[in-house]
Amino acid sequence: QVLLAESGGGLVQAGGSLRLSCAASGRILSGYAMGWFRQAPGQEREFVAALSWNGANQYYSDSVKGRFTISGDNKKNTVYLQMNNLKPEDTAIYCCASRNGVISSVTCRAQGTYLYWGQGTQVTVSS
Repeated sequence: QVLLAESGGGLVQAGGSLRLSCAASGRILSGYAMGWFRQAPGQEREFVAALSWNGANQYYSDSVKGRFTISGDNKKNTVYLQMNNLKPEDTAIYCCASRNGVISSVTCRAQGTYLYWGQGTQVTVSS
């Protein structure tokens, strides 16, 4: 069993930055790919970013590319999402998730393939 806990959300003005953390406990996530997803009010959950199991590959949605950066710290069993130049449309609940196996730019977006999910952290960007 893997437990994922997100933190770092909050209220920020447009143009500001936040860093989300996703800490894993229980089973070690070595060999697992990690993803960030978000869900805005009244909208479906969408892919944001993903990190391959070895940290060699990062994938981003078009809406966050160039502004968000996903990274990981294996020693701390934690994945981060650095969010810069935030926009009001980034307002959502952000969840991290993990899955095993190799991911590609296509498969990393498939939510159904992720095995473990966190509860999420709220990010609100004011205009």
